[in-house]
Amino acid sequence: MNLHWIKLPSGFKSDLAANFAGVGWSVLLQIACVPLYLRFLGIEAYGLIGFYLVLQTIVQVLDFGLSPTMNREMARYSVQPEKAAEARDFVRTLEAGYWLIGIAAGAVILAVAPVIARDWIKASALSSRTVAHAVMIMGALLVFQWPLSFYQGALMGLGRQVQFNCLKVAMVSLGQGGSVLVLWLFSPTITAFLSWQVAVAGVQVLLIAVLLRRSLPISERAPRFDLSNIRRIWRFAAGMGGITLTGLVLTQADKLLVSKLLSLRVFGYYALAWSVASSLLIIAACVFNVTFPRMSAMVAAGDENGIRRCYHRSSQLMAVLVLPVAAVLSLFSFEILRLWTGNGETAAGTAPILSLLVVGSALNALMNLPYALQLAHGWTSIALGIAIFLCIVFVPTVWLMTTSYGAVGAASVWAGLNGVYMLIGIPLTHNRLLKGETWQWVGEIAAPLVPVLLMALICRRIVTVSTSAPAGSSVLLLLLFCAVGSAVLVSPLIRPWLLTHVLRVKMGC
Repeated sequence: MNLHWIKLPSGFKSDLAANFAGVGWSVLLQIACVPLYLRFLGIEAYGLIGFYLVLQTIVQVLDFGLSPTMNREMARYSVQPEKAAEARDFVRTLEAGYWLIGIAAGAVILAVAPVIARDWIKASALSSRTVAHAVMIMGALLVFQWPLSFYQGALMGLGRQVQFNCLKVAMVSLGQGGSVLVLWLFSPTITAFLSWQVAVAGVQVLLIAVLLRRSLPISERAPRFDLSNIRRIWRFAAGMGGITLTGLVLTQADKLLVSKLLSLRVFGYYALAWSVASSLLIIAACVFNVTFPRMSAMVAAGDENGIRRCYHRSSQLMAVLVLPVAAVLSLFSFEILRLWTGNGETAAGTAPILSLLVVGSALNALMNLPYALQLAHGWTSIALGIAIFLCIVFVPTVWLMTTSYGAVGAASVWAGLNGVYMLIGIPLTHNRLLKGETWQWVGEIAAPLVPVLLMALICRRIVTVSTSAPAGSSVLLLLLFCAVGSAVLVSPLIRPWLLTHVLRVKMGC
């Protein structure tokens, strides 16, 4: 099947809509399926799912910065059609190395699974043998899921947002929906769940690899392995590798320490809280995945005005999308979890953790666009320097707070960490790349923040959320709708865009 003949809109709005459609469907399925997973598997087995997500993220250090490098380089190639053969060689070279690393990582996890089950994970309801078997399956799952970020980075850079998200919707439906059926009809065990995920991941990586092949620019010769491609991009990739390594420490140290220092049940609460708080990072990724390749192409084309316009509008869009959700999630965490899981004990154990993780995740999401601006200019040193500094402070602080205050202490460090990140990162980024525009950015974020926060705090005092699922969900959705509406109305860069969109007046990004 040749995809070159397919004519798809390549504008900012269509790509953003495609990303949110894919993410929206994934979130809806997660909302529907997680309570069923908890019912079939229990909180300890769900904690193992959370442990796999941590493991998968930690292994990303072996990415060496290649996924974001793929995104940036494919975006640059997209405005240089004369380099079609070079683009195909670039993909072939990095793809081969990527698969070798993934297979090696999976083999290591398979070998150390008994040690992890015996010495790291503190399970009570699950046997050590079951945990070890589950970790072994995680090794196989990692081999197939490992290359997905590589292929996704290339497709995002090429502007194949719509095709990628169509595939994503289909595979998420198969993975989540199929898992429920497997647990219900065949075996309500963690090993059955993970085995199904292995099968789905195998199909997904095959399809996404074919999609990338069909999306690459046409060349007169076959792609070939060429190490000169590595030499050309190694500086940027090395900087991204360092950022990836430090980023993994900053985002995963808390989970690792909670899984080691506290019981698997408490880690299950922590993993559940992260599954909700990460919705903010998913929203941020949608905007980042559209904006970053665009800004990279604009940098390659020397379009400084376009970069400024896209950066500021995208930053305020991020605030409008993230802050209302964050306000509702943090202030109504117990009510949301009780309605979602149907379990008051689980909600009570998870809610304080969730409120703190949401605050940190919202701040982290807002920093995605300054980070995209840095990478579009190939400037990795600032992000790496800040991350190294934060790592030095973060790990011992998480250990101290976890041993002293449990999971809530670990979550509070995530919130404080991102506050420091913003205070340092925003001035440094703007002083180099957009001089004199720091306060403009602050104003663009404050515009939606102030009314959203005031509305949420007032509603927290006067609104009672019913324990009935239909009534309680309706109240929370109404609050979210009002918060988003108020954010849009006071945002000067988003309100005109929305009005012209509603009125069907064509407007460029």
